[in-house]
Amino acid sequence: MKRRTALLAAAAAIAAGAATAQDGPLRIVVGYAPGGSTDRVARIVGDKLQAKLGVTVVVENKTGAGGRLAAQQVKATPPGQNVLMVGNPAVMVVAPLVFKDNGYDAERDFVPVSHVNDYEFGIAVATAVPVRELTHLLAWLKANPEKANFGVPATGSLPHFFALMTGEKAGVKAQVVGYRGSGPLTTDLLGGQVPVAVDTFETLLPQHEGGKIRILASSGAKRSPHASGIPTFKEAGIDLVATGWNGFFAPATMPRERVERYAAAIREVMSDPDTQRKFADARMTPVVATQAQTQAMLKAYRAQWAPVVQKSGYQP
Repeated sequence: MKRRTALLAAAAAIAAGAATAQDGPLRIVVGYAPGGSTDRVARIVGDKLQAKLGVTVVVENKTGAGGRLAAQQVKATPPGQNVLMVGNPAVMVVAPLVFKDNGYDAERDFVPVSHVNDYEFGIAVATAVPVRELTHLLAWLKANPEKANFGVPATGSLPHFFALMTGEKAGVKAQVVGYRGSGPLTTDLLGGQVPVAVDTFETLLPQHEGGKIRILASSGAKRSPHASGIPTFKEAGIDLVATGWNGFFAPATMPRERVERYAAAIREVMSDPDTQRKFADARMTPVVATQAQTQAMLKAYRAQWAPVVQKSGYQP
C-alpha cells in the first residue's frame, strides 16, 4: 500500500513538473539587435502570446554572426525549457548554404512552428551621396569604386547578396559591411559612416519619409502601397524580385504536443485583427499559416535561393 502511494505521488509530481514546464515562462530569441524588423515581429507576437497563454514571455536579443549565434543557442536548449526563435532566410536558408561549420542544421535541429509575415527589401543611400535613382547610384559607384561600401544588417543575409548584385551591375567589387542588426546599420547610414545600405523596406522607410535617407528601389514584384513613388529593383534596372519572411521555430528537442500548442496559439494571434493592424503599421504583410504550410514555404524558398547563393560564389 505504501509503495503504491509512493508511486502515485511520484507520478503526480512528474505530471505537475510537465505541466509547469508547458505553462512556464516562454523565451523568444532574436538573433539581431533591438529596433530591427525581426525584433519588432518578436515583440508584437510575444505581447499577444503572453495574454493568450497566460505566461510571462521574454524577448531575448542574442546578436552576432548574422543570427547564427541565436540559432546555436536555441538548438542547445534543454528539452524542459520553453523557447522559440524568430527565424528568417539568412538563418534558415542562406547560412546553411555558405557556412561549412554552421553550428546547427536548419532542417534537423529545428521544427517550423509558424510563418508569420512577409516583407520586401530596399536599397538606400545617405543624404550626402549625390544620387536620387538606382541608375545614378550605379554610375556613381563606377566612378567612385573606393566608395562601394554597402551596409547590411547581417553577413550572409539576402541583403548581402543584393549588395553583391548591385556592385556587379555597376561593374565594381562591392565591399559588404555586416552589422549586428538593422538598428546599428541605420545609425551608421544616418551618420554617413556607410554610404549605401540594403535592408528591409519597412526599416528604411521611416527614415526615408523623414528626409534623412533616400530609398532608391524596393524588391517587391510591384511598388509598395506604403511608398508608391519608389520604383522596384526591376523597374530601376536590376532584374530582381524577392521577398523575405519571418517565422517561429522550436528546437527539435521540444515535445511535439508543446510545439503544436505554440503553433495553434500563434495562428490565433496572427488571425487577430489587432495583430494584423500592428504588422501593417510596421509595413509588413501578416501571414496566418499552419505548420504544414510553413514547411512547404521553406522548401520552396530553399529551392529558389540555393542556385542564386551558389552562383554568387560568396565565401564567408
